[in-house]
Amino acid sequence: MKKKISYDDHIFIAGSSGMAGGAIKRKLEKNGYGYQKNGGLILTPTRKDLDLLNFLEVENWFKKNKPTVVIIAAAKVGGISANSSLPADFILNNLKIQTNLIELSWKYNVKRLLFLGSSCIYPKYAKQPLKEDYLLDGPLEPTNQWYAVAKIAGIKLCESLRIQHNFDAITLMPTNLYGPGDNYHHENSHVMAALIKRFYNASINKDKVVTCWGTGKPLREFMHVDDLGDAVVFALENWDPNSENAPKNEQGGKLSFLNVGTGTDISIKNLAEKIALACNFKGQIEWDKNKPDGTPKKQLNVTNFNKLGWLPKIELDEGIRKTIEDYKLEQNKKIIRNNFIN
Repeated sequence: MKKKISYDDHIFIAGSSGMAGGAIKRKLEKNGYGYQKNGGLILTPTRKDLDLLNFLEVENWFKKNKPTVVIIAAAKVGGISANSSLPADFILNNLKIQTNLIELSWKYNVKRLLFLGSSCIYPKYAKQPLKEDYLLDGPLEPTNQWYAVAKIAGIKLCESLRIQHNFDAITLMPTNLYGPGDNYHHENSHVMAALIKRFYNASINKDKVVTCWGTGKPLREFMHVDDLGDAVVFALENWDPNSENAPKNEQGGKLSFLNVGTGTDISIKNLAEKIALACNFKGQIEWDKNKPDGTPKKQLNVTNFNKLGWLPKIELDEGIRKTIEDYKLEQNKKIIRNNFIN
């Protein structure tokens, strides 16, 4: 089957400096895309170069750079604390970013667009594992509903442009991601990054206790970001929702959005214990039950995407070990930089 993208494509990665965007860029380059000798180009403007919230600025950029493939990995993201305290930022910024990019991709005849959704789009109490059919089937998890509503709007905008204008827009819904380039901010990080930072620092400082949020009972699925990069390039090359053999929903209709993940989950308690062991933390783990747990279980049904021929490659234990090494390397670089400045 002929690939859906070509080596001479000009591929725009919105959000290339983030964890997901960086992994996608690495995989594209590994697969031979973006080399000028083949006429290809990978476009990775920074926030300083291009304000994705500004429609006119983004439109002028499209006119000048003429991308043929667009990947939307740009988003305002954060954990439970950030979502709860900044609801307007999460819904407004994400709506603006994705609407500007999707509409202008259609307007300027981009041949293929891939939008990254999120597993948090599904109802809080949907049946597990989560199928694509469960979208809009019930109320969302309140702690991240603002982000989820924005992502749902992006998915539906892509779907509507495909239906009405035959615009080739596809969406992947990744599970929880971790790996190089993650955000380790003390308030805005996701659970994996927060736990790695906490246990690594506690191990270095020889702390006797580490306190984690909630009960530890919620179940979450985690995928290394390099597997997401691999999945995105695979989807761009191979997935045609109009194909006779493409995945369908339960009513037999076309699917333009698919889950991508490992299909396996783990309790936050067990995850914390794995990370503590990998960080060589010898102390005690305590749980602050006054803090929210969020959704009790969130595991994706990844059958449809796997049927296309894709499977994740990085096991959780290996991924955690690699991510801790990445974090350790970054901390050492910071120490060297600070010593140099001082």
